[in-house]
Amino acid sequence: MPKGSFVGDVAKDLGLQLPEFRDRGARIVSEGRTQYFALHGKTGHLMTAERIDREQLCERVQQCVLRCELIVEGEMKFYEIEVEITDINDNAPSFPEAEVELRMSEMTAPGSRFPLAGAHDPDKGLNSLQSYELSGDEHFSLAVQAGPGGDQRPELVLAKALDREEAAFHELVLRAMDGGDPARTGTARIRVTVLDANDNAPVFSQVEYTVRVPEDVPVGSTLVTVTATDADEGLNGQVKYSLKKIIEKIARIYHLDVNTGAITLLRSLDFEEDDCYELEVQAHDAGALFDTAKLTITVTDVNDNAPELTVSSALTEISEDAASGTVVALLHVQDRDSGANGEVRCSLDGDVPFRLQSSHGSYYRVVTAREFYREQVSEYNVTVRAADGGSPALQSSAVLALRVLDVNDNAPVFAEERYSARLAENNAAGALVLTVRATDADWGQNARVRYRLSEGRVRGAPLSSYVSVQAETGALYALRSLDYEQVRELRLWVRAEDGGAPALSSNVSVLLLVVDENDNAPQVLYPPPAALRAGSGSGSGSGVAWSGVELAPRWSEAGALVAKVVAVDADAGQNAWLSYELAKATEPGLFRVGLHSGEVRTARSPLARDAARHSLVVVVKDHGRPALSATATLQVVLAESVAELLAELGSAADEAAAPGEPAVSLTRWLVLAVAAVSCLFVAFLLLLLALRLRRWRRQQLLPPDSGALRGVPVSHFVGIDGVRAFLQSYSHDVSLTADSRKSQLRFSAGGSCCDTLPARPLPDEPAPLLGDEDPAGALPADPASLPQAQPNTDWRFSQTQRPGTSGSQNGEEAGAWPNNQFDTEMLQAMILASANEAADGNSTLGGGNGTMGLSARYGPQFTLQHVPDYRQNVYIPGSNATLTNAAGKRDAKNAAPAGGNKKKSGKKEKK
Repeated sequence: MPKGSFVGDVAKDLGLQLPEFRDRGARIVSEGRTQYFALHGKTGHLMTAERIDREQLCERVQQCVLRCELIVEGEMKFYEIEVEITDINDNAPSFPEAEVELRMSEMTAPGSRFPLAGAHDPDKGLNSLQSYELSGDEHFSLAVQAGPGGDQRPELVLAKALDREEAAFHELVLRAMDGGDPARTGTARIRVTVLDANDNAPVFSQVEYTVRVPEDVPVGSTLVTVTATDADEGLNGQVKYSLKKIIEKIARIYHLDVNTGAITLLRSLDFEEDDCYELEVQAHDAGALFDTAKLTITVTDVNDNAPELTVSSALTEISEDAASGTVVALLHVQDRDSGANGEVRCSLDGDVPFRLQSSHGSYYRVVTAREFYREQVSEYNVTVRAADGGSPALQSSAVLALRVLDVNDNAPVFAEERYSARLAENNAAGALVLTVRATDADWGQNARVRYRLSEGRVRGAPLSSYVSVQAETGALYALRSLDYEQVRELRLWVRAEDGGAPALSSNVSVLLLVVDENDNAPQVLYPPPAALRAGSGSGSGSGVAWSGVELAPRWSEAGALVAKVVAVDADAGQNAWLSYELAKATEPGLFRVGLHSGEVRTARSPLARDAARHSLVVVVKDHGRPALSATATLQVVLAESVAELLAELGSAADEAAAPGEPAVSLTRWLVLAVAAVSCLFVAFLLLLLALRLRRWRRQQLLPPDSGALRGVPVSHFVGIDGVRAFLQSYSHDVSLTADSRKSQLRFSAGGSCCDTLPARPLPDEPAPLLGDEDPAGALPADPASLPQAQPNTDWRFSQTQRPGTSGSQNGEEAGAWPNNQFDTEMLQAMILASANEAADGNSTLGGGNGTMGLSARYGPQFTLQHVPDYRQNVYIPGSNATLTNAAGKRDAKNAAPAGGNKKKSGKKEKK
C-alpha cells in the first residue's frame, strides 16, 4: 500500500468525538525507529506513514502483526492497536545460483539422485513456493522430497545411464513456481558434465552439526569446523567445502573456508535480531562426488541492552492542593533482552511525594502520594529509574521536572506579637510613629501584604483622623498634632491582608503612648486675676501675671501666714511640679514664700518704720525643660486699726482711679461709708431677729434629737466629687466716725455657724466688738461698746491641711510633691473648682465693687474673724486636706510659727 493509505477509523472505533479527539492531543507511538503508521488529526483515521514490506519485517513469522499505541494526553490514557500485514505475491521464487554445474561419472547408476539447491520465495502461504518443473533431457527426471520443516527439496534423478561418448554435456532447466494469482516463477539452468568414473564420494563426520554461541562472541571467531573424508585417492580424494542453500543475510554473517571447513564470524551477532541460523554444508571431491550436512547455529542472549524508559506524557506544573493520587506522568518501559535480562523494575529516587503505579503492559503512572507544601519545596526533579534483571543489571533513568503552584494557605504573620511606640506631644502632622512588618510564606500575589487600620473612635472622632497606615510599607503616621492633656494613649489594631482569593489576614495590637512636653505654663488660681500683663519666667517659657490684696496686722509675729498662692499646671509628672519664689518685694526682708507650699509668711515681725503697703511678686515655676513660669502680684497692707486700713485702701483706690490727681477728702468718703454700713446693719438686725424667731419655732416643732443640719437649706452646701461642704452667707454693718484716726467699726453677724463661736477681746480693748448670744438669742444693747475680738481661725486650715500643689506637709521645704500623675491631675482639678467658686463675683464676700479692692476673703489676722476663707473651704477627695474646727486656737495668744502646730492641729481634726 502506498504511503498515506487508509488503515482504520480509530476515532470511530474508540467512540471519541472528533473535536474532543483533536483537543486532547492524541498521537501514535510505535516501537522501533521507523514509524509505519500515523494519525490523521482531522478525520481520526489511521494512515500508513511508510511503505510496509512484510518479508522484511516478518521474515520468519507466519502471521505478521505490527503493534502501536494511541496516547490521549489530555486524559492520560493509551490504547493498543494491532495491525496485521497480509501477504501479497510480490516476490518470485529465486534460486541461489542461476546456473548450476554438475559433474557425473558415466558410471553413475540410473536412479541416482542428486540434490539441487532449492528456490527461495519470501512470500507466505499460497504466494510462496509451490512446485518445481524440470525440462530439457530424457536422461534426467525431477523428484521433490518434503523436508522436516515442510519445505520442498528438489532432487535430480538419473533416469537413464549416461554415456560420455554419446553426450558429454546435458543442459537442463529447473523452474520453480509459486501459488499466486498470477503465479510467479524462477528458473535455474543446470549443466551436467559427464566425467570419468569416480566411485567414492566424500562423507561428513556428522550428518547434522549443532553449535550454541553467545551473541557477544567477538568478530572473527571460529564458531565450528566441519570435516568430511573421501576414500578415493588423488584428485578424486581431495575434498572441498561449500555452503548450499545460502541467502544473502547469512553470507554477510558467516564465512566457510573451502579447504578447512572452518566457519568464522564476519560481524557481530544480535540475539534480538535472530537467535538461530541453519546452514547446509557440502563436501565434494574432484570427481564431483559430494556429501551434505546440516549446521544449526543457536545464538544465546546476553544482557547487552539497557531498559528503554520513555516519558509518554507528563505535567510540568501541579497545584499545591492537588489531591493524592493525581497522575503527573505516563511512562513506557521496554527491554529488548529476553528472560531475566528483559525483566524491568522501575523505582523513584529519594523521598518524594510521588509513587509509581503499574499500568497495563509496560506502562507506569507517576501519581502523587501525599499533599504538597510549596513553602518548603517549590520544585521537584523526580528521577525515575528502570533496571533489568541481568547480572550485572543495566539501568536507565528519566527526570521529571515538576513545579508546585502556590495556593493561598498562609496568613500574614507579624514580626512582633504587639507593637508600642512613644510619641512626644505637639508632634508635626504626618510624623512617622513606627513601622509594622508582616510576612507571608506564600508566593506571588498570595504573598503581597497590605496594611489597614481597624475601625475605632478616639474622643468621639474616627481613629482614621488621628493616625493612618501606609498600605504597602506598614508605616504608621500621626495625621494631627497630639495633645497629651487631651489624649494620653492610642490603642489600635492594624490588619495585614494578603492578595489571595479569598484573602487571609491577621491583626496586631499597637499602643501609642503620648509623651508629655512642658507646653503649659503654671496657672495661678489664687490670687484671682486682676489685670493681665506680660510676665517673665525662667528658661524659655513665660506665663501670666496675677494680682490681689492681702491684709496683715502690724502686730503679726514672725512666721504668721499672710496669704497663699495657689497654682496648677496642666502638664504631668515633672512638668507639673511647681516651686514658688519671691521675685520682688517692697521690703525684701519682711516676707518669705514657701518653696513648695506657696504660703506667704512674715519673715519677721513688722516694725513701725515698715511701710503700710507692700507689693510682692511671686514667681511660680514648673520643673520642665525648658521651665515655664507665671507670676502673681500680691498687695499686702499692714494696719494697726480699721481706720488705718481704710485710709490705706482709700489711698490705693484713689491712686488706681486717677493717678496724678488731688485726693478727695477722706472724711467725705468715710461719711458715705458709715451711712451705707448703718443701713446694712439695721437690715441685718431685722433679718437676724426673723431668723432667730423662725429657729425657735422650728425647735418647738421638731424633736430634740434631730440632726444639727436638718434645717439648713440645700443651697448652703457646695459639692465637689460627691463631697458636700457646708457654707453660710454673712452680712455686716459698719459705722464710722468723722475722726479717721480714731475710727471704729461695728459689726453685727448672723448665721447658725457663728452663733456658737465666742469672741475674745483684744488686750488693748475693754470689750469685744461682737458679743456671744444669750440662750434666748437676744443681741447686746449697744454693739458699738463691745471690744474687738481676736482673729477667728474656724475657717482656716491647719498647717498640715492647706491645699495646693505642694501637698499637705507643714514645713515650707518639707512639702511633698505629688507622688504620681493621677494625684497631680486630681489636685489641680479640685483646686481649680474651689478657686472658681471662691472668686465668683456674685458671692456675698467676693471682691466686688463695694469692697474697694478687697480680696475674696478678709485676712485671718484682722478683726473680721467670722468671715470664712473660701479659698481653703475645699475638701479634696484623695488628699488629707479637710476642714477643721480651730476654735481652740483662740485660747492661745497668737498662732505659732510654721511647724509648731502639727500635733495640736491633728487633735482638733479628730474633734
